[in-house]
Amino acid sequence: MKTECDPNSQIESFLSTVESRIDNAMAFLDLPEGLHERIMQCNSTYTVRFGVRLRNRMFSFTGWRCVHSEHVEPVKGGIRFAPDCTAEEVEALATLMSLKCALVDVPFGGSKGALCIDPKQWSGRELERITRRFTQELVKRSLIGAGTNVPAPDVGTGEREMAWMADEFRRSRPVDYVNANACVTGKPLSKGGISGRAEATGRGVQIVIQSVIGDHRFDYLEGRRKLEGVTVVVQGFGNVGYHAAKCLQEEDNAKIVCVIERDGSVTNPDGLVIEELYTHYKKTGSILGFPGGMSHDANFDALALDCDILIPAALEGAIHAENAHSIRARLVVEAANGPVTAEADAILASCGIAVLPDLLVNAGGVVVSYFEWVKNLTHIPFGMMERRRRHRRNQTIATAMESMTGQPFPSDARDTFLEGGAEIDLVRSGLEDIMRNACDRVATALSENPEFVDFRTAAHVVSVQQIAEAYEAIGI
Repeated sequence: MKTECDPNSQIESFLSTVESRIDNAMAFLDLPEGLHERIMQCNSTYTVRFGVRLRNRMFSFTGWRCVHSEHVEPVKGGIRFAPDCTAEEVEALATLMSLKCALVDVPFGGSKGALCIDPKQWSGRELERITRRFTQELVKRSLIGAGTNVPAPDVGTGEREMAWMADEFRRSRPVDYVNANACVTGKPLSKGGISGRAEATGRGVQIVIQSVIGDHRFDYLEGRRKLEGVTVVVQGFGNVGYHAAKCLQEEDNAKIVCVIERDGSVTNPDGLVIEELYTHYKKTGSILGFPGGMSHDANFDALALDCDILIPAALEGAIHAENAHSIRARLVVEAANGPVTAEADAILASCGIAVLPDLLVNAGGVVVSYFEWVKNLTHIPFGMMERRRRHRRNQTIATAMESMTGQPFPSDARDTFLEGGAEIDLVRSGLEDIMRNACDRVATALSENPEFVDFRTAAHVVSVQQIAEAYEAIGI
């Protein structure tokens, strides 16, 4: 059973891609001497190796936690469980987190973590013991804590793992018990989580697409400003891909014509019913065999399907120099981290295909993680202090309108109007506000500076500028 990572991994190219994009942004900024290098470098990368006795023997595991930048604290970033992680991958992802947090203007620096493990090889009970031991190693090095470093779910982890980590932190650091829940985000609701966190990244993808397509300064879909009937291919049917597809289909009436997973793809030119596909996926462990579409094995080049929008929502490097020429989408939306390589970027641009970058598109997760962190620190659920006041105010307005018009308030709208605002409503509202503001910042930078050429460059310039200003403000 493999417990150590492959040292010959090619993830180094991912780190090089991230660094080259920052370099490109730096060319448009007049920064003080040496600040370029400071922003580019990761502050620290910790490697932890530990043993856990399982199945009557000792197994050794390797994990990492990287802090890219502490220009704002605490630092924030997910922890992934995957068998092919490397320190270079973690550094690339930590760097992206710094850029992402700066772009959406949430008060976190960038961090990232990983444990080299294939979760499918271990039972739930075994995974819990491994996760708790990993947490102990992070606690020893102050790499987890509400005011220092706040992990979240990533590939291979979810609510369950975050609950284990929070509980282990609380046991290891009883002095921090009061704010212990804020040491991680992405927890279950019963353990201090927040409504809307699971859907946040996917919903953020939807909001960015809506914003860009509806912005009259740009035209990526031949004059169309609504998503109704727009054809979409989604690569990756995990948490992000599922929720992005679900929101686009159910709320915008987009046609999800193809979903791609590791073992193959499912297509339907009339549109897949995403909720039914997801039920099938959870029941069988595969999207293949879904009766509402045509199944294809992994040899079928689904990324090359003709569509309006392609959403790579799996892992980095999905679109590269070897397959970029085959892409026939009009717009590529990076729901995953780093799914388009630097070489592929240039090829897509030469083909007239626009790319919406990851640090903008998938920032919804860290936005709602910020809301959860605030909720845990204040110990007050969102909306609790004003829900009844809003209900009474809206009741007064409805009664006044009925009195003025002599007509009853429409029954189909009354309950919604009188609703005081549940936590999920407030979270979605806050997420939309922050994501639309970030989109506008990038779009404005691009429209006012044609030399930026594309959304990726504009987003990086905006992010790096904000980080640079934070460093200068603290005298660095």
